[in-house]
Amino acid sequence: MKEKMKVSIGMLVFLLVDQLTKFWAAAVLKDGGPISLIPGVLEFRYVENRGAAFGILQNRQWIFLLLGAAVLILLAVFVPKLPKEKHFLWLKLVLFFIAAGAIGNMIDRVWHGYVVDFIYFRLIDFPVFNVADIYVTCAAVAMVLLVMFYYSDEDFEKIFPKKVK
Repeated sequence: MKEKMKVSIGMLVFLLVDQLTKFWAAAVLKDGGPISLIPGVLEFRYVENRGAAFGILQNRQWIFLLLGAAVLILLAVFVPKLPKEKHFLWLKLVLFFIAAGAIGNMIDRVWHGYVVDFIYFRLIDFPVFNVADIYVTCAAVAMVLLVMFYYSDEDFEKIFPKKVK
């Protein structure tokens, strides 16, 4: 199977997981209240997030749509330029997860005018989040680790070749 087909199917699967979990949260939790998974630690709780992380920029959906679109455009331009070597697979996967998370939350913003969040760590009173947020957050941490410990200066020169004058 060609790489583009694999990426397309993978993206669809991850978007479906995100959207189906949000659909479940709206159907079960919106009127039914929270569900405790680990009492005092972890629960599912329905929240309509009209802002960004930690409640900032409430009701500014156009900002998030523009940022999401900019990220997707950058990825569409950047990813095809990555070397085809297996060594860069991890970087491609990280970027794939960032795109999946961005698209998942953009779908909510366009369709509902807010993002459905439902995973809550009560123990540390962490802001409620969703599967798309997990994709982006884990990918960002992985990106930092890859840049710090896996990829070398030579790898970055392959990605961003210096122009000869």
